[in-house]
Amino acid sequence: MDLPYLLLVLTLVGVGLIMLFSASFPSAYYEEGNPAYYLIRQGIFAILGITAMFIVGKINYERYRAVAKMLLIFSIILLVLVLIPGIGTGRLTHGAQRWIRLGPIQFQPSEITKVGIILYFADSISKKKDKMATLRYGIVPYVAILGVIAALMAKEPHLSGMVLLLGIGAVMMYVGGIRNYWVGLGFALVLLVIYAFATGIITYNSSRIDIWLDPFNEEWMRDKGYQIRQSLLSIGSGGLFGLGLGKSRQKFLFLPEEHNDFIFAIICEELGLVGATIIMVMFALLIIRGYWIALHARDRFGSLLAVGVTTQIALQVFLNIAVVTNLIPNTGISLPFFSYGGTALAVQLAEVGIVLSVSRQMR
Repeated sequence: MDLPYLLLVLTLVGVGLIMLFSASFPSAYYEEGNPAYYLIRQGIFAILGITAMFIVGKINYERYRAVAKMLLIFSIILLVLVLIPGIGTGRLTHGAQRWIRLGPIQFQPSEITKVGIILYFADSISKKKDKMATLRYGIVPYVAILGVIAALMAKEPHLSGMVLLLGIGAVMMYVGGIRNYWVGLGFALVLLVIYAFATGIITYNSSRIDIWLDPFNEEWMRDKGYQIRQSLLSIGSGGLFGLGLGKSRQKFLFLPEEHNDFIFAIICEELGLVGATIIMVMFALLIIRGYWIALHARDRFGSLLAVGVTTQIALQVFLNIAVVTNLIPNTGISLPFFSYGGTALAVQLAEVGIVLSVSRQMR
């Protein structure tokens, strides 16, 4: 296994647990009566995830070809099930039904879908070689799969998950060998959609655009714009060196989702610009190392697996930090290894195990 990659992951998980406890203990005490409630749950899943990471890392990654198609189909079925009312597994959260509950465990089907997309695309693309340059074999089947998944996720709705999955798929297709003009066309379509949102042609969640452009507008500062305003106050309060670990003020029920999607704001408040930069550098090193493993993979399948997992981490980190700092509208996406979410953490660590498996057989 690649030791630098492994050490970076374990360090991020460890720091993530520390910051999760620091960010969550006020709300954990207020909501559950136990300040360590979220830490304990996350810690259990961290142990399970690290165990899964080592097990997955020890298995020859070629064996994952056998489950790629079935996992993708299974994940699509889950995306359908979460939309069906009355089956007792859906949970309506913040106006979006994205969860399935199995006893004490609940998870987002989109987490499974990420793994399914990465495994299936890596398996399928690696077998096509030069055919990826054609419309019939390199574009149509993958765009169709992504289109079906995007449509299902739009019904939840789960815009951030949809953007993430489309990004992973697009990067894997590009690395797989689609022609550059298809990449250019895709980029042009993205710019067109952004323009449509910015000019009001598309009005879906237009309030998020308004809040993004003017978060301190008094019209929505106390309701719709409250969260991003508190996030920016947290970041600004941290200054260069931060208020100190555990000394955040905004986490005392001022900043919503302080232990989840907006945990980076608490990191900035407590550790300051210096501490936040160190964490971002660690993520950057992890991403660079992941792509380095992809470049040195034994074969095309291993390379695409490493690219898929690394791209997922890179996009999640960028989107989360961009939202928290108001560089882009709020999309509701978690920060890998830091945000609260046990099943998400366990799945992320299992995906890391796939990269470690690839690294065991590098050229």
